[in-house]
Amino acid sequence: MTPEQHLELEEKVVAMLRTVYDPEVPVDIYSLGLVYKIDIDDDANLVIDMTMTAPNCPMADFIVDDARYKLESIEGIKSVTINIVFEPEWTKDMMSEEAKLELGFL
Repeated sequence: MTPEQHLELEEKVVAMLRTVYDPEVPVDIYSLGLVYKIDIDDDANLVIDMTMTAPNCPMADFIVDDARYKLESIEGIKSVTINIVFEPEWTKDMMSEEAKLELGFL
């Protein structure tokens, strides 16, 4: 995979992650700062490290399944692995400025 193809796939991954929402929060998971790592290897296998706003998030399975389903639909991605991690612990400081504004934190 060329660097240009890698960048193009990564941009598609970010765009797709911006369509995944926690049903309890009107902001996408990428803007919330829940995505810690996006890694695409030379064979187009995608690995995402992400977290939840709380370890006992009742919507975790829904969010992960929605993200996996959408990411698997990206042309060129061969496989998708989503790892839920809790290090570092998520804080409101990880949100984009737009997300903070949308949620009334600014």
